[in-house]
Amino acid sequence: MASPTDVKNYLAHWFQLGKQVVSDDGRVSYGPNKVIQGDRFCPEFEDCWRKILAAEGKALCLKGTDQTIEQLLSPDWEVVNCARCDMPKPMPEIEITPHQCPCADLPSWPNNEIPRPRLPIDNYRHLHQMVEKMESQSDS
Repeated sequence: MASPTDVKNYLAHWFQLGKQVVSDDGRVSYGPNKVIQGDRFCPEFEDCWRKILAAEGKALCLKGTDQTIEQLLSPDWEVVNCARCDMPKPMPEIEITPHQCPCADLPSWPNNEIPRPRLPIDNYRHLHQMVEKMESQSDS
């Protein structure tokens, strides 16, 4: 089952490549220009995520996919990495028919010449863990 955090991270990755969440009728679209700010998601992305959750994801899907955000938040779906591009993609818990990754309609993706979309990184915590590891090794 995909957790709300899994779905949020899935959208964060694809928003960084210019994808948008759109309604079935095409009247509503969400797609922040900026996703990451330092070691966290930026306020623009967080606001977009809140709006999607407020609509309960009903009739909203990532452009180029068939699954609504509401479906992804149900126990029937999980988020896994695409075998082609290693980006997150939705997969039914019980695979009956293959579902395309959102990368299918991006002609120049995967592109190993540019930085890959990512999640925020807490550099302080990462460096602190490295220091602790080095200190524990020097004590041995």
